[in-house]
Amino acid sequence: MIMYRLSRLAGLLAVGVCAAAHAPDLRAASAEPPQPFTVRDLVRLERISEPAVSPDGRDVVYTLRTTDMEANKGRTGLWLVDARKRNAAAVRLTDLGANADSAEWSADGRYVYYLSNRGGSNQVWRTDTRQANPPVEAVQVTRLPLDVGSFRVSPAADRLAVSIETFVDCADLACTKQRLDAAEHAPAHGILHDTLFARHWDAWSDGRRSQLYAVALDAQGVASGTPVPLTAGIDGDVPGKPFGGREDFVFSPDGRHVAFSVRATRQTEAWSTNFDIYEVDATGGTARNLTPDNPAWDAQPAFSPDGTQLAYLAMERPGFEADRFHLVLLNLATGAKRHLTQHWDRSISSYAWGPDGKTLFATADHLGQHPLWAIDAATGRTSAITGDGEVEGFTVGPHQIFYTFSNLASPADLFAVGFSGGKALKLTHLNEAVLEHRKMSAYAQFNFPGWNAENVFGYVVKPVDFKRGLKYPVAFVVHGGPQGSLANLWHWRWNAQTLAGAGYAVVMIDFHGSTGYGQAFTDSISGDWGGKPLEDLRLGLAAALKENPWLDADRMCALGGSYGGYMMNWIEGQWPDRFKCIVSHDGVFDHRSMYYSTEELWFPEWEHGGPEYAKPAAYARDNPVDLVSRWKTPMLVIHGQLDYRVPDTQGLSVFTALQRRGVPSEFLYFPDENHWVLKPANSIQWYDTTLAWMNRWTRRGAEPPPARP
Repeated sequence: MIMYRLSRLAGLLAVGVCAAAHAPDLRAASAEPPQPFTVRDLVRLERISEPAVSPDGRDVVYTLRTTDMEANKGRTGLWLVDARKRNAAAVRLTDLGANADSAEWSADGRYVYYLSNRGGSNQVWRTDTRQANPPVEAVQVTRLPLDVGSFRVSPAADRLAVSIETFVDCADLACTKQRLDAAEHAPAHGILHDTLFARHWDAWSDGRRSQLYAVALDAQGVASGTPVPLTAGIDGDVPGKPFGGREDFVFSPDGRHVAFSVRATRQTEAWSTNFDIYEVDATGGTARNLTPDNPAWDAQPAFSPDGTQLAYLAMERPGFEADRFHLVLLNLATGAKRHLTQHWDRSISSYAWGPDGKTLFATADHLGQHPLWAIDAATGRTSAITGDGEVEGFTVGPHQIFYTFSNLASPADLFAVGFSGGKALKLTHLNEAVLEHRKMSAYAQFNFPGWNAENVFGYVVKPVDFKRGLKYPVAFVVHGGPQGSLANLWHWRWNAQTLAGAGYAVVMIDFHGSTGYGQAFTDSISGDWGGKPLEDLRLGLAAALKENPWLDADRMCALGGSYGGYMMNWIEGQWPDRFKCIVSHDGVFDHRSMYYSTEELWFPEWEHGGPEYAKPAAYARDNPVDLVSRWKTPMLVIHGQLDYRVPDTQGLSVFTALQRRGVPSEFLYFPDENHWVLKPANSIQWYDTTLAWMNRWTRRGAEPPPARP
């Protein structure tokens, strides 16, 4: 996970049939004219994820997230749709009283296993899909003393692999439970740390690791016996933290082995990206490292359907988390490794085997899109099988692929397409009851000669109620990552339609450093955060203004989060006269202090060539703190207290500099948010505050007072 990358992870209630009927409070009367799309619409939309097709290809189960505004959080449940029928009604599989997600089918297609917090603890449950009238009464499969974080079902139906947070020096789960209970009731609450990752992303460590265990199933399919450790002796997390999931471990087709990815480098973990693939007997034992030869990242193991090969993703450069992930095939009999996509200049996000083992399917960024690709297992030849937009997740059936798909004008729905592509079939219509009464703005991709005259891409989104002959204020949005992309996708935090619905045109540039344009393009930002990217932003904005005369060059506000927030702080000193206002969210203010307070040290060490104490001149380059004397553009600063990636002192420092300089500024601080804004009410406040700030400075005649010296 890139340090500031915009995550692709989409957020994951009523028993009924049509998923679109979950949010009747959002429906407008049929006679009411369409209204602009707002943040209040955004936070209430349903979100689909984790599609899982039955072995016979007849049914697809997916996770659906809805929003409980009273509780100020999302709720998840599982729904099933008949993939054979056009416009088939979806049926809810799980109860209303608890969250459920992570569906996985049994090999015989009878049961759907899933995680649920029903009963107060996160455990594995099971539903029989062959019962006549789902939703049916579920069976609790595990009753472990600790929460289950993720799981896999053995194809042999004899066991589960589950991940559980435990103390690695504990002999059993009860030991971890006892220590947690004792700590909760102890009068002293200090925790002694002897390695980094004392805190990571948004949580402090209590010393536990996410470890894999095998849980045997009895004749009734219920867990029995004592869980057996599968990662014994490995001091690392499976899945990896903070964003790893069940893609990090998998059973072999015969159920006899488990392969998993782990970074077992405890003392150097905070500055290492050396994940390896291990294999262990499903009944326990000593795990064997299959990739000791690669000191960089190895990830997402997946056995071929016949069990003779193990595929996995690999990077080549240690310490560089934005390196290209290519596909490797390991012959399990001979140990020979074949780098299948070594010469394909795209980085694979996720992949899966086709049913015959002759094709693999994968997603990868490509020129502002994120399509699904077919990869020939013999030659490595690739071909895109979906069009423009974002394939968020997919599952491979015996005859077709089911995938969730979004774009800049539409949140995700479930689709089906053949292995060779062609016309896709839409299987869900989740938010149509809302969106048919909302105005969605048109968008277009453009390209221009950027830094060094190299081709750079961007998007322009028209404001709501666009009319020729008028000029519109501009929201100039800069993406995070920096090795990321604000491309043709539906973003749940930086949502272009929400800004367009407020009357702004939106301009976004995939500057040098963005993904999907070749690895050299991605690499080009390292060591040059303020150079090539800023040049692309200047040239891209100029190109957008020239091609779209309805953009008002005199009424523009720049916005960005994470690396985009850094760029806002950099623009304050390097481009202070271009924008009427700036919004800086979770941005770096000082590279030097940032190095000593962030958690994943491999990121700044790669970007700046080493630790700060070894490369002080590199950290001093392109550093916003050194240009505060030039700051004068009004700025709204936003930060979350639980952001340990870019700690909140960075945002507070920006606000201090602005206030001391006399630059008009405000500071929106979220004590319950991390690097992102996730709670519905906070998201509404974020947009309301941001738009109020933009409206204040982009109205005609608005001018900031001069900054104090």
